[in-house]
Amino acid sequence: MKAISQEIQNQSIESLESTCNKLATAYQRMTEKGVNTTLVKKRLNAVKMGLESLKNIWNGENFSSDEETILISKKILEGIMPSIEKQIAKAKEGSSQKTLNDRRLTALKLAIESLEKRLSTSLRD
Repeated sequence: MKAISQEIQNQSIESLESTCNKLATAYQRMTEKGVNTTLVKKRLNAVKMGLESLKNIWNGENFSSDEETILISKKILEGIMPSIEKQIAKAKEGSSQKTLNDRRLTALKLAIESLEKRLSTSLRD
């Protein structure tokens, strides 16, 4: 991965942690209501995987996963990006919503890049 400033690293980690918290809350509420939680659970797991991958690269924290799980997570994260891009396009310039979604999009792109790096490394092994 290319060099990323400490500020972007911190914002990306915070953004993905916030996303995990929101997805975990949504999952819990949906479970209580008896609603289908498949999509939320998949997204939660994928965001956690991306977050763990970035924390490993930037902070040396533990990361362990198999190639298939990494690939699935990468695809799910890629699938989230278009809806965030649409939200950014609709948001007013300078608004907190635009800033939040810009940071979320950056974080997702970096998470995807880190997962791609893991896949290319595991394919060479």
